[in-house]
Amino acid sequence: MTLPEVILWGVLRERTEGLRFRRQHPAGAYVLDFYCPAARLAVEVDGEVHGRADRPERDARRDAFLAEHGVAVVRIPARDVLRDLDNVVRYIVAQARDRVPLHRPSDGPPPQVKLGEE
Repeated sequence: MTLPEVILWGVLRERTEGLRFRRQHPAGAYVLDFYCPAARLAVEVDGEVHGRADRPERDARRDAFLAEHGVAVVRIPARDVLRDLDNVVRYIVAQARDRVPLHRPSDGPPPQVKLGEE
């Protein structure tokens, strides 16, 4: 994990506002920086490398794969974690809260093979 990921994990692992996050969560061929199962929300901390070479296209393919499986992706610039952790956490929590269903859908979660969920 990068320094911004370590710093963010220090807050998210405390079950911020009752939300449970996992770190380094497998999702098909990908590994998500952080994942909130209840909200089906992936949080990616993007360093400057994400704007170089083929990274934007790779990230777009990854995001599309996750969207096909009902997982939203929030991308947070690493510099924002270092500059304003409180606002980053508030934003992530708000995004997760907006996605937490009042009850579980009848079709249930996607197969474990696809997103590595328990």
